[in-house]
Amino acid sequence: MSDGANSSEQPDLPSSEPMSPRDKVRKFPAAPGVYLMKDKQARVIYVGKAVNLRSRAGSYFLAAAAIDRRTCDLVPEIADVDFIQTDSEVDAVLLEARLIKDIQPRFNSELKDDKTFPYLQIFTHEDFPRIEFTRKPRTKGVKLYGPFPSAKKLRGTIGVLQKIFKFRTCGLDIAEDEEKWRWFRPCLLASINQCTAPCNLRISKEEYRNEIRRLRLFLDGKKETLLKELKEEMQQAAAERKFEKAARLRDEIKALESLSLRGNLAEHAQPEVFYIDPRKGLKGLKKIFNLPAVPRVIEGVDIAHLQGGETVASLVQFIDGLPFKHGYKRYKIRTVEGVDDFASMREVVSRRLRRLSQSGEAFPDVLLIDGGKGQLSAALEAMRAIDVQPPFTISLAKREEEVYVPGEDEPRRLGRHSYALRLLQYVRDEAHRFAQAYHHTLRKKSTFGE
Repeated sequence: MSDGANSSEQPDLPSSEPMSPRDKVRKFPAAPGVYLMKDKQARVIYVGKAVNLRSRAGSYFLAAAAIDRRTCDLVPEIADVDFIQTDSEVDAVLLEARLIKDIQPRFNSELKDDKTFPYLQIFTHEDFPRIEFTRKPRTKGVKLYGPFPSAKKLRGTIGVLQKIFKFRTCGLDIAEDEEKWRWFRPCLLASINQCTAPCNLRISKEEYRNEIRRLRLFLDGKKETLLKELKEEMQQAAAERKFEKAARLRDEIKALESLSLRGNLAEHAQPEVFYIDPRKGLKGLKKIFNLPAVPRVIEGVDIAHLQGGETVASLVQFIDGLPFKHGYKRYKIRTVEGVDDFASMREVVSRRLRRLSQSGEAFPDVLLIDGGKGQLSAALEAMRAIDVQPPFTISLAKREEEVYVPGEDEPRRLGRHSYALRLLQYVRDEAHRFAQAYHHTLRKKSTFGE
């Protein structure tokens, strides 16, 4: 019996036990990607993004993860773990969002905070579609991407992608057939080559929408398709000797291929760009100053000096919140000797309103004076001297951005992010720019005897 028992014993065989999740993550690459935690039924219960898959996924098997409030319920249920490597952190962020949306893992919902997840929203029905970060996505007229677990990572992703596709993120209502946009001054993003400035009609509707189509290809995970398309178009442009277009496409290809070199996405999260929404600015002026109607025409006046000698002035005109450059005027001060801003302001305002009155033209709805209480008083004195019914007139002081209003002893301080203040600053700054341009022209003529 014992011999039989001994003869029935089998030699030791290699273990067929599957590798534990803890051991499995040690073989993950130290590269960006997405990791998937699974339960005993092989169901995906959590999807996460990582810059370093080995390090991030491995952190769930440290002692601290078992007691951390955010992960203590998840960790005991992890029976397996898998990963999908990506080319860059941006690709990982977008893949994570797509997987969460498709799979809807249980712990992705349980681990979120009490705020709604953020989305990337594209306004598809606009002439020049804008891209927006939002926690309250619309249900119509938009293409949504998300939800994204991290607001900071989404903002960083938008910042990176804007450097490649140069889309707009402002809230302006831009229409290609409205000529007034040709006079609009683009924001800082156009100056640093992160937006093609459709607000100034520097790009056609067709070209801009084609860039948005490419952006959507990338967001849909079709980067290889996009790169192939761009390379074919670049080669065609070069063959047709359209070298500027070919160079632009070459740069876009390089930017897409070097996404992995762009570092931490948190560094690319952009604050709101200082832009002016004309419609909101005008409505704000009506409400703040209790005007009878939303103003349509605003004129701004500024004084400049030619090296302490000759004094000049500028007048700029805005219609519906946008610069109307055909209405810009320049003045040489005729009746004032030396430097006297108040007297110079009286002369300019007097000449402007007298001419409008004599020609039967309408006064502006708002006259904005660059300066403080003294400049405002000088303008009002000029109106009394020529006996005209003054338009609504205010002044904006540069240092504290205070607004002086006739009949009020103390200046008003509008909210720093007020659309009304932004519009007034835009008018004031444009008047100053125009005055300085005239100042430099005259100085050049004086210097070279022209």
